[in-house]
Amino acid sequence: MDPVKKSLITLHLAVVLLGGTGLFSNIIPLSAIDITLGRSLFACLALCLFVRAGREHLRLERRPDYFIAIGLGMLMAAHWATYFASMQYAGVSVGMIAMFTFPVITVLMEPLFEKTRLAWQDMLSALVVVIGIVLIVPEVSLDNDVTLGVGLGIISAVLYAVRNLSLRKYFSHYSGARSMAWQTLIIVLCLLPFSELPQTQQETSVWLLLLLLGTAFTALPHALVANSLAHLRAKTFSLIACMQPFYGVIFAIILLHESPGWQTLLGGILVTSASIYETVNTHKSASATNE
Repeated sequence: MDPVKKSLITLHLAVVLLGGTGLFSNIIPLSAIDITLGRSLFACLALCLFVRAGREHLRLERRPDYFIAIGLGMLMAAHWATYFASMQYAGVSVGMIAMFTFPVITVLMEPLFEKTRLAWQDMLSALVVVIGIVLIVPEVSLDNDVTLGVGLGIISAVLYAVRNLSLRKYFSHYSGARSMAWQTLIIVLCLLPFSELPQTQQETSVWLLLLLLGTAFTALPHALVANSLAHLRAKTFSLIACMQPFYGVIFAIILLHESPGWQTLLGGILVTSASIYETVNTHKSASATNE
């Protein structure tokens, strides 16, 4: 098979798997912190094996990079914990849509990290996202679980945007798998003191679900993405990644029997459309700058 076609199939599989992570917030009977810890533990082990299999070494090249890795890992710990908490409160569909505001949030925050200016189109995208979020919020009260879940999803999106911008500026000289191996290690070290993970044999099913989440739905898709980027442009990856909330909502409807209303679906379409637009626009700007 042609390497590009093979990479496209691989990338779609990776995004499908990432879209399925939200299901575990519902089927694993643990807190968001414990799910994040279990996920990171198994993902770290799998990613370290993947890095070593690729004949990379795990140690970092410069001493300051260890401090950067700690910062990135702490951001990811908070991002994943609020991501799962969002879906536990509001449901997988709503939580995933709220978190996927991060591409637009990233564009709005870019001037803080890089010498860029906001265009009027960016502000329009932000307005579209706000309208989409308003549609899925039932009432402006944190006493409502859905509203609380949406709020946590947006916090998760902000944390993810800060992490991505920081990684691009300070840590992009490392491969994706190597970078994630270090970040998941930091997550484990950060959350271990707060752990209430099951320690009895009766909880074997919970450990198996955490193993599945950490390997097949975390380490594997990150490894697949790393491999596919050898033959695909970053723009292709970004556009395909925009399908993640779509897959997540479909999984939630089919497997968890969620029934998102028309307002939630319309809000999701608006948020995803704005994310796709900003993804395309960002890569057009980058291409024009490099010419």
